[in-house]
Amino acid sequence: MKQFDYNQDFKAIDFREHPQLYRVGKGEQGVLLVEPYKGEILPFWRFKTPEIAAESSSKIYSLFLEYLDRQDFVGADMARKFLQMGYTRSRRYANHKSGKKYQQNPQNLHSVEAQTAARKNILPLAPDLEKAESATIFKEKWMLAKNHPKYLQLLARHKQMYES
Repeated sequence: MKQFDYNQDFKAIDFREHPQLYRVGKGEQGVLLVEPYKGEILPFWRFKTPEIAAESSSKIYSLFLEYLDRQDFVGADMARKFLQMGYTRSRRYANHKSGKKYQQNPQNLHSVEAQTAARKNILPLAPDLEKAESATIFKEKWMLAKNHPKYLQLLARHKQMYES
């Protein structure tokens, strides 16, 4: 399987027109880069309260289903990634009210040793039950998307055609 390619010119590529350039990658890779999908989905992505998370995840899941109906794998995968990101960000804020997990952001450090050390300096937990509920709401929709039979079919086809 090919890695997600961060070296592409994301500002110039329309991935709806060029799905062959899209790589699934791991987890949420590319979720804030791949257009036109980022622009279509991001305005609906919210998780501040469980009510907002329910509305947001339902809207994003409906976009996921629309992409599937159009055989648009890249759009469906991006919607799936936004649902996953709704879960992971909600969980982060559920555990750390500030949204910051580490005392120092490991991604801003240059050496592997410094990154490893920074990942050991986790800030104390400050639970937020409202965000935990938002995370549960997003996780439910994410799992529905991730395991949807048509999504799995399109995923296999995309990987066979473009990533093998």
